[in-house]
Amino acid sequence: MSDIPAGTPQPAEIPPELQQNVFMTTLDNVYNWGRARSMWPMMFGLACCAIEMIAVQAARFDLSRFGMEIMRASPRQADLMIVSGTVTKKMVPNIVRLYNQMPEPKYVLAMGACATSGGPFKEGYNVVSGIDKYVPVDVYVPGCPPTPEALLYGLLKVHEKVFKESIRTAPWYKKGQRDEGITVPVLGPDIYNPQQVDLLKAAAAKAKEAAEAKARQGTAAPPAGAAPAAGTRPSPEELERRRAEARARKAAQESGNAPAAPAGGPAPLPPPAPAAPAVGGRLSPEELDRRRAEARARKAAQGGAAGPAPAASGQEPSAGGQAGKEEK
Repeated sequence: MSDIPAGTPQPAEIPPELQQNVFMTTLDNVYNWGRARSMWPMMFGLACCAIEMIAVQAARFDLSRFGMEIMRASPRQADLMIVSGTVTKKMVPNIVRLYNQMPEPKYVLAMGACATSGGPFKEGYNVVSGIDKYVPVDVYVPGCPPTPEALLYGLLKVHEKVFKESIRTAPWYKKGQRDEGITVPVLGPDIYNPQQVDLLKAAAAKAKEAAEAKARQGTAAPPAGAAPAAGTRPSPEELERRRAEARARKAAQESGNAPAAPAGGPAPLPPPAPAAPAVGGRLSPEELDRRRAEARARKAAQGGAAGPAPAASGQEPSAGGQAGKEEK
């Protein structure tokens, strides 16, 4: 018993001459096959990875097998952006501007370590740590630089992503879809997003106020007689002032009029004593002259108080002894 209801027209049989020429597939498959086999890359390179990209276009690898031999110089006729090389902060605004000018559907392939994460220049002052911080990336190809085989594998992965898409869910075919593009960053003292200018200005003003407050706190003069904070060393001017006070007090004590020490203040530092020579070292000429002068002054004082003293062999006679000889 047949399951076909009575009265249903029977389908016409396909003629034998057409049975080998009719294929059944989906609209998405045909649509994606056409896009994947006519994907035109944008013609630009940034650094050494561009040499490997050129090699993929040569006869050995032959991208024309996939309909990708036409590299367009205009972003409005390109489907694929291959970021091949080091991305500097100066180049980022131009890359974002080119990406915004590409029509949908569009794809981005980050080629090499520099375009992926900054590469060996990651900590550089003028290199961004990956182009994915500014434009959406579909496929990453590692390497420094990646081989032509690696780039070819990455392009095949882009094709696989294309075949997984559907016309019914494609965002560029939805009603009311607005492509406002990505905000082009601005290169000033550093690269920044112009939409965040107010936040950046507020953060800069806050940092400036904190720096000024710290500077005022560090340069504020301490009260008179206040001891320096623990762990801090007196400034050279403070040391010189204390030495001058110590010399003045010492001179007043010798004359019998010793001034009182400042109340509550730190004890003044004594004048610096001459440093003793190192063990086994020789005295400097200045130190020798100073010691000879002190010795002559002591001998002169002893000769004036107790008469002339006989000069020791090999030593100069004192000033008092010389004066006595002249009187005789």
